[in-house]
Amino acid sequence: MTALRVLYFASLRDAAGAPEETVETAAPDLAALYAELQARHGFALPRARLRVAVDGAFAQWEEAPRAGTEVAFIPPVSGG
Repeated sequence: MTALRVLYFASLRDAAGAPEETVETAAPDLAALYAELQARHGFALPRARLRVAVDGAFAQWEEAPRAGTEVAFIPPVSGG
């Protein structure tokens, strides 16, 4: 299992009920991690609509989560 800090923004934060959480996961990549969290929290946004970042830098969905890192799921935003 890998322990990491997950940050949520906008509608994901609302669905999770918190802006962040510590997660223990065996997910082989960030896509599987998002699927795991999507099932847990009922996220409506498909992965194709999100960006993912690891330790503040955009990452690829195929990247494996590493213990102690910070993962952020970033939904599309609108300006005004």
